[in-house]
Amino acid sequence: MVRICMITLFLLVTQLPWSFTHGSGDTVRKAYIVYMGDAPQSKASATDLHHNLLSSVVKDDHIAQQSRIYSYTKSFNAFAANLLPQEVQSLQENENVVSVFPSKMRKLHTTRSWDFLGMPQSVKRNHHIESNIIVGVLDTGIYIDAPSFDDKGFGSPPSKWKGTCQVIGNFTGCNNKVIGARFYNHASTTPHPNPSPIDEEGHGSHTSSTIAGASIAGASLYDLAKGTARGGVPSARIAMYKVCWADGCSDIDLMAGLDDAINDGVDLISISIGGDSTSYFNSPIAIGAFHAMKKGILTTCSAGNNGPSLYSVQNTAPWILTVGASGMDRQFRTPVKVGNGIKTAGFSINTFSPNKRMYPLTTAVKAANGSLEQDHSPWLCDEGSLDANKVKGKIVLCKEGLVQDYVKQIGGLGTIVSLQQLSDTGYTFIIPVALIDSNVGDKIEIYVNSTRAPQAVIYKSIAIHNAATPFVASFSSRGPNTISSTIIKPDIVAPGIDILAAYSKLSSVTGHLEDNRFDVYNIISGTSMACPHVTAAAAYVKSFHPNWSPAAIKSALMTTASELKIKDVQAELAYGAGQIDPVRALHPGLIYDVSKFDYIRFLCNEGYSGTALKVFTEKSTNCSSIPNIGGHDALNYPSMYLQLNSTNSSISAIFHRTVTNVGSIKAIYKATVKAPANLKVTVVPKELAFSHLNEKKSFMVVIKGPPLKNITSVSASLEWSDAKHRVRSPILIFLDI
Repeated sequence: MVRICMITLFLLVTQLPWSFTHGSGDTVRKAYIVYMGDAPQSKASATDLHHNLLSSVVKDDHIAQQSRIYSYTKSFNAFAANLLPQEVQSLQENENVVSVFPSKMRKLHTTRSWDFLGMPQSVKRNHHIESNIIVGVLDTGIYIDAPSFDDKGFGSPPSKWKGTCQVIGNFTGCNNKVIGARFYNHASTTPHPNPSPIDEEGHGSHTSSTIAGASIAGASLYDLAKGTARGGVPSARIAMYKVCWADGCSDIDLMAGLDDAINDGVDLISISIGGDSTSYFNSPIAIGAFHAMKKGILTTCSAGNNGPSLYSVQNTAPWILTVGASGMDRQFRTPVKVGNGIKTAGFSINTFSPNKRMYPLTTAVKAANGSLEQDHSPWLCDEGSLDANKVKGKIVLCKEGLVQDYVKQIGGLGTIVSLQQLSDTGYTFIIPVALIDSNVGDKIEIYVNSTRAPQAVIYKSIAIHNAATPFVASFSSRGPNTISSTIIKPDIVAPGIDILAAYSKLSSVTGHLEDNRFDVYNIISGTSMACPHVTAAAAYVKSFHPNWSPAAIKSALMTTASELKIKDVQAELAYGAGQIDPVRALHPGLIYDVSKFDYIRFLCNEGYSGTALKVFTEKSTNCSSIPNIGGHDALNYPSMYLQLNSTNSSISAIFHRTVTNVGSIKAIYKATVKAPANLKVTVVPKELAFSHLNEKKSFMVVIKGPPLKNITSVSASLEWSDAKHRVRSPILIFLDI
């Protein structure tokens, strides 16, 4: 693993501790969320109910009052409280409680991308409806003074908007572009001295502007990625729900933000936050997205940055649109030149221009601290490993590791980091840095060891054209889905590497205190950056089809996505249906919609029952009373997935699907299957004839094949076409052993 100190992109989850003294001694209580289903009719009575329920298990009215942290009453029914283990168990046994789960701290999954996706500034728009679309973003807040949030030309907020703008502290207020901003700090381990909705991290401003930022010509990061920065739906409105702070994003605050967003009147929700996958009703994001879906609101979430490992995908509920990250045709490289003429181009986002033609060069071994422990690798440029006298004023060649703060603190001018396995992603550093291939690094090492006064220079990064696009980012989390073995996740991918968008001047470019670069734009990578691209694409589709359901919009984006040309038998576990194509998604031809009973049937198949199903039916539901459509899965999903658990298991599955005609009034669609020779895929019927819009037709996909002996997966696809529309669904069979 490359040990590089950079902007945190990877997931860390910790449980929140809380304690107080009562009775005979100190008792440590921990924060939990108690989820009870649909929103109550009366907020006041619900709060009383929460207190009474808590008192009944705590057995002390005063302690119960102290223990309750927050009540969620607007969009769903839940409360957060500090509980003891026996109290958790008692609440779990209550017939009115769906789930009780510990509150954890989650982390963020952290120009030209819209042109790359086929949406130039001249793209056809439905401006009137687009300007009435409100996108709710749960993130680190918003830096309202960034040019991307200028409201010039905007009218008043849509009349449906019920939210508020918390003008407090150093947050000066909202405008007609950013129409709402709230903050939540109920469970932070380090309470903020002056909390407000302002963005002190930069992440929330970046994601928000990717969705709906105004068009700003001449935007760049120190002249890198110079061009017009704009959101995918620049006429849309933004509502920010600040649920993340320096120490992360607590489940308690996430639930509060979702409770408000759904009630405030947002049309879509974007969440570039994640955590370990848990059952759907033990996840605040899955719960909130579930209730949002019931209100016609699509929730888009990032898939996570733990790739390329399998089983790493997050936010996998079927009512969430889960987004992985892809690369664009523009990437950044940092040129390096060595005194003997060696030239190479490394990965990084380097804004520094050299002041000299060459600088002294050394290696981590030559500059090693003499007191270094014997078992410590001499090539790792980490804390305490180098002699400051041998590093000051020089560029250092390191291998497989770097702590950039340390190298700068002891006087290093830059680092060349030699890696055996290069990433496809560059990051910003507080000093000039270039990540290079180890083969070149070995040659530079030989040069340093054979020269009395070795020299090198690290140049400012340059943009290059990458013809091998689109591709899936190496950091983007992969499936299979660990919660539901019948659904491919992620659903789709979008650009998430080297994305230029708005930032906050309250955070340095790298987020490090030692960094003195502050800008209203930044270049960042992560599935955090991919997610808002898809949120914007969904908003774009909704602006032309305002009455489509969340599942219909999701289907349109998935079935019109571009298949990625990846030479990997498990490609669909990385990119799902493919890369978004927002313009094609306006006219998908057919959509896979999902009904209320589809979700009930799905939850029954997943083992949910009783109280959990009340969330949908608002009454007791017996899964045995739900009609069984037969087949492998119970959801009308745009993709098809079969997971085998043994090398002796033959491939055998039937998928039932229903499509709705949203294309031509009269149309005949014919099925085309692409599959390897050893996999038989039969579609019944092979032809669907439609006579009017919104007509539904059902079909069946039968898959047969031998056991997977020497491979772990096999993929195929089904495409319906009427010569005008192409409606593609990926099919994947995966051996999970």
